[in-house]
Amino acid sequence: MRDGTPVTLYCFAHAGAGVSGFAHWRDLTGPGVVTAPLLLPGRESRRREPRATTRDELLAALLGPLADEVADGRPYAFYGHSLGGVVAHTLARALVDRGLPAPELLAVGASPAPHTVPVRQDDDITDERLLRFVADLGAAPGGALADPGSVWHRSVLPVLRDDLVLAAALRTAALTDPAPGPLPVPVLAVGGRDDPVVHAAALDGWARWTTGRFVRRTVPGDHFFVRGPHAPRLIGRACRVVRRTRLVPGLISGGQL
Repeated sequence: MRDGTPVTLYCFAHAGAGVSGFAHWRDLTGPGVVTAPLLLPGRESRRREPRATTRDELLAALLGPLADEVADGRPYAFYGHSLGGVVAHTLARALVDRGLPAPELLAVGASPAPHTVPVRQDDDITDERLLRFVADLGAAPGGALADPGSVWHRSVLPVLRDDLVLAAALRTAALTDPAPGPLPVPVLAVGGRDDPVVHAAALDGWARWTTGRFVRRTVPGDHFFVRGPHAPRLIGRACRVVRRTRLVPGLISGGQL
């Protein structure tokens, strides 16, 4: 970075997950970028805390400490994967509405824009529907779907169910906010080449949610490309580009992100 200050990249995981999937990012995002995965309550080291299923509960769990960290104006960016995309957008919106510095970049991966997903109530999610969902994504370990008494069923399904409720609540809130407006933040939407669920049109919808530049990129992998090496390298490079652009206005030309 020209001024020597690294970009802090706050990362938010997909439904049912903690932050362990981002462990390899710190070695792959490259110079000038420090990864900082943020853990939602109800999993891993926060497993004893109630899980958030509404926008207000999410903000109560994450916004205060995050606001304190970004208030000094040091550069930061967000990356959210799947559910994490709408979590990242929700937090960016809340920070901007508080008059705090906006992120240098909002990056989302395998995450449809809020208006591209039908708004529905997800309080009747059954095990059958959840199992069909994770089977379509290839998210369950081998044999887990056939064994309803497995540790995976007991530990992951309840978290996944609540996370899908949270995702629906955040999308609804984004669409019904009295004065939502697009964010003054560049948006990078990333898709997996072999993702069976989230396609290009749903990612392109994020262009509606920013007054800044919008770019879509595709990386090798399925819905969970976050576990591979391509996404962290891409996001790290994007963080450096938007940071330089802030310092030297007009640096970005088409296709550099």
